[in-house]
Amino acid sequence: MTEHNTADNGDSDIGHTIGEHNVRGFGLDIHNPVFVVSALLAVALVVGTLLFRETATTAFSDLRVWATTTFDWFFIIASNLFVIFCFAVAFSRLGHVRLGGNEALPKYTYPAWLAMLFAAGVGIGLMFFGVLEPVTHSLNPPLGIDPSDTATATAAGMAAAINHWGLHAWAIYAVVGLSLAFFSFNHGMPLTLRSAFYPLFGKAVWGPLGHVVDTVAVLATLFGLATSLGYGAEQVAAGLHYLFGLPASTTTKILLILFIISIALGSVVAGLDKGVKRLSELNLSMAAALLLFVLIAGPTVVILRTILESAVNYVYYLPQLSNWVGRSDLAFLHGWTTFYWAWWIAWSPFVGMFIARVSYGRTVREFMIWVLIVPTIISIVWMSTFGGTALEQLLTDGYRGVADSVPELALFKMLEGLPFTNVVSALSILLIALFFVTSADSGSLVIDTITAGGKMDAPVRQRVFWCLLTGLLAVALLLGGGMSSLQAMTISIGLPFCVVLLMMCVGLIKGLYDENRQ
Repeated sequence: MTEHNTADNGDSDIGHTIGEHNVRGFGLDIHNPVFVVSALLAVALVVGTLLFRETATTAFSDLRVWATTTFDWFFIIASNLFVIFCFAVAFSRLGHVRLGGNEALPKYTYPAWLAMLFAAGVGIGLMFFGVLEPVTHSLNPPLGIDPSDTATATAAGMAAAINHWGLHAWAIYAVVGLSLAFFSFNHGMPLTLRSAFYPLFGKAVWGPLGHVVDTVAVLATLFGLATSLGYGAEQVAAGLHYLFGLPASTTTKILLILFIISIALGSVVAGLDKGVKRLSELNLSMAAALLLFVLIAGPTVVILRTILESAVNYVYYLPQLSNWVGRSDLAFLHGWTTFYWAWWIAWSPFVGMFIARVSYGRTVREFMIWVLIVPTIISIVWMSTFGGTALEQLLTDGYRGVADSVPELALFKMLEGLPFTNVVSALSILLIALFFVTSADSGSLVIDTITAGGKMDAPVRQRVFWCLLTGLLAVALLLGGGMSSLQAMTISIGLPFCVVLLMMCVGLIKGLYDENRQ
């Protein structure tokens, strides 16, 4: 994959204009307004949260409630539009457009490409929620379904769990990823969020307007990444307490974040191909092995049946779960679905840019199939295997280990009912930690690309800075209210960035149509 520096559409200054703002020296190459403003805002939040912990806790809690209850309709409408948009683009005549031009060849094989998509996009999350959500939603089903109607409650609960990790999540990622890849690889623009707005605002994107867009993208990535790291730290701490009796305290979680961030620094220094790619392939291999173990050691026939039934139920309940009008389950809607859509939107600059970087040479249709449909299928299989096993333990065997446990222990409690519990649980902790490392180093790589004006080969010390700052942000927010603080900050950034994504769809359509006419 090569970095493009000039446009091929007559605007020869496109690739250089943004670089005029870059400051070089002392081994750095930073895009001055975006780097400085983003760093100062993040540092100010860290310091303010640590100094005023009680005030921060209350403020973050109020912020989450306000955003999820006031703008539920906005998040749901926008997320539905992203799914429709992706399918429309993929299966229209625009689907044959190739990222990088007609002669471009992919840099990564399908397995390597998928490994990086999976590890960056949902790795930690599926490890945390893959058991928890199917059981939780089946015992407390959405859509006003009576929990005593076990069959219906289980079907709707599994569908709701898959819905949160299915088409809507990946459509959000796909919009950002395809926009960045298209305008960078096909038109020589910098690999930053502002480039996607060139068809709408022209050269104004290289000025203050673009600085604002990229700064919001950096903050969205920071907070989304911090939230994911927070979940990972909670689950690893709970697992270590479960296996070895180590205290699952805030101090332990902070030490875990700092320790794993230090490991991530090694991958950051190694770069994309030697660091992130190899870790992602290791993650996917270990995740596949864990999935296969549960499938074989668990209720195999039940799991296979659950996979098929869950796919059907997901499609059946999708229209109802994608609607907010007349819902009687507002607690579920606001506490789960609205939060997820805000989380995916806040997470999209990171995952979208990472997807863009590794998708050179793919056609638009190929991109959409592998970024939208294949991960959704994986989510169905994962939820059905892990969640289906836990539900079988509950409903058939009467085992309430998962139902009565704290969220971060759900995976380990499910593994209690399978052979080699301690060994598999220990390997699961290692897998979570590796996902943790992959998210940290790929996230810092993305943030550094944005704050370096789209450069994909910026100095390593800048990536080190962002990796460290991400860890400190996660620590600060954990101290200032725990996971509720992390979730609140994610939603606060997801709300304005949702508008950015909607505008990005318009710019992408315009760009693809112009490309198709050539």
